[in-house]
Amino acid sequence: MSLLTSKNYRILDILLVEDDDADSVLAFEAFKDFKRPVELIRVKDGEEALAYLKKENKYTRVSTPDLILLDLNMPKKGGMEVLVEIKSDPRLKEIPVVVLTSSQSNKDTEDAYEAKANFYLVKPSDFTGFCEAMRFLEEVWLPTLKPKDTSEKS
Repeated sequence: MSLLTSKNYRILDILLVEDDDADSVLAFEAFKDFKRPVELIRVKDGEEALAYLKKENKYTRVSTPDLILLDLNMPKKGGMEVLVEIKSDPRLKEIPVVVLTSSQSNKDTEDAYEAKANFYLVKPSDFTGFCEAMRFLEEVWLPTLKPKDTSEKS
């Protein structure tokens, strides 16, 4: 599933790694209001995220995301394992990773930063709070990312 928030000229690709359908719907709804053109692409578990990032199987023609929003608690391969693998891969380590999780555990926060997460954001449980968190991403993280022309997709 993906959402293109603007069909204009330049977009940012954001990979949402989220197994929970309700949280994914919240993210897609929150991103609809972004002023900056964004394509939000969702994968449902850690194994699928790594296949996408490494352009394996059905993902051979996808573009590299500009930002990864990564949940920690997922089936098949957890978010922390995915984060470690991303940050240890020379082809992927420069992609900013924002951990977006319901975990408020200090250990999870410390482990995520130790594994080189760029930011740790606890998911608000309500829609208004979630939209505010996504606005933070739009205002703080998106301006640091260089958008690609849609012609670069392959």
